[in-house]
Amino acid sequence: MEAFIVHPVSPNLEVRIIGVMPVLPAALEARIDEIWSRAARRVEAGGAGRLFNGQIFSIDTIAPDLIAGHLTEYRRLVAQAEDHSLFPNLGVRSLAACGVLLCGRGGPNEGVAIGRRPNAAIYQPGMWQLCPAGSVDAGARRADGTMDYRGQLLTEIREELGLTTAAIGPIRPLCVVEHPGSHVCDLGMAASTALDPAAVLEAHRLRGNGEYDPLRIVPLPELPAFIVWAGASLVPPAPLFLTRAGLLDTAAISGNGRAG
Repeated sequence: MEAFIVHPVSPNLEVRIIGVMPVLPAALEARIDEIWSRAARRVEAGGAGRLFNGQIFSIDTIAPDLIAGHLTEYRRLVAQAEDHSLFPNLGVRSLAACGVLLCGRGGPNEGVAIGRRPNAAIYQPGMWQLCPAGSVDAGARRADGTMDYRGQLLTEIREELGLTTAAIGPIRPLCVVEHPGSHVCDLGMAASTALDPAAVLEAHRLRGNGEYDPLRIVPLPELPAFIVWAGASLVPPAPLFLTRAGLLDTAAISGNGRAG
């Protein structure tokens, strides 16, 4: 089994567009269309909405201070996520903005937002993950060709959790975790809000997009037990991001578990 790759990043990380989406042979485009159509039918039948073929950022090179790449079609990512053997021909390394959101910052009920993904999701269906998370898409592009990945995270926070930008403190990059097979690259970022867990859950109920069912705010002292309970149902980068954010002592995690 291939291992996850951890890429260090600096606090001043820049993400920049330096290239264009490559042209593909007709046979490969047809294969992508076939996979896309099948995935779209599955997602719609599962009640998870409809797939939209927008543009997302794909990494060409990665260094601590600079991630460089190009915009590509979401359908290419979906095809590669469904069929990992396409990576040598597609080369998609999609960049995802992944938050480690500390709720109730400085208060007695501090906790981390963790949600379960829909069973009909294209990627990691039914798994628990840190919230929010989403692809860095064309909407994050600035006029100078850089990508506002922090702004992308704030967009995900607003759409998924219903929280305003004003409620969120400074955002700090932690590291990038590249998944084997799919080559999805999760950029973990630490963020926080002074809103207590109850207020975050209420905002999610009133204004969130319903992506997570359920959404939980796990108290910091309960994080090790939650990770053991979730087991293989927790996305693998989560404990690393929590540790890099200073919210988890991995030595406190023991035993094995699996969420039901």
